[in-house]
Amino acid sequence: MGKIEIIQHPLIQHKLTILRDKNTSCKDFREIIGEIAMLMTYEATRDLPLVDTKVETPIGTATTKKLAGKKMAIVPILRAGIGMVDGVLKMIPSARVGHIGLYRDPETLEPVEYYCKLPQDISERDVLLVDPMCATGGSAVDAITQIKKREPKSIKFMCVIAAPEGIDALSKAHPDVDIFCAAMDEKLNENGYIVPGLGDAGDRIFGTK
Repeated sequence: MGKIEIIQHPLIQHKLTILRDKNTSCKDFREIIGEIAMLMTYEATRDLPLVDTKVETPIGTATTKKLAGKKMAIVPILRAGIGMVDGVLKMIPSARVGHIGLYRDPETLEPVEYYCKLPQDISERDVLLVDPMCATGGSAVDAITQIKKREPKSIKFMCVIAAPEGIDALSKAHPDVDIFCAAMDEKLNENGYIVPGLGDAGDRIFGTK
């Protein structure tokens, strides 16, 4: 059974307050969501395996640790997920990046896929799927379903703000996927937006509203 972790780090919570503020500029919103993604990556990768290695320091030989050759892929759900990619790459610069394009049908609120491009060696990689919001959970559920068809080694999902309905749907559909988020909000409104949330993350990242 995958775990659900609400990351309560003070730096993340402070930056999240700025994201929620309706007066935060597009530039600041874009920068801060990347910073939050970077800090969340620290927690989401806590279980990466290490192996012993030796390195020559200016003084002598040290027995130290390094990652055990783990290959990773970052997959943002388009378009808002792009805002988290640079922050994750700062922590895992060797990761490959795939993309999954989904939009939410305004009538049914169900996700519709229009694009999927993943690294060719995805079956050799552990995937970190990123999207700032997990509202109904439909986009994350569908994206994970698509990724699983390519048989990756593992999948984790990382979002900034989640609604209980979305996390419940995701954990039921994919109980083997670990979920990381910075805040669990109150509910969804009648339009499928998270309350109190932060509005439309894609519009606020790209300045399209």
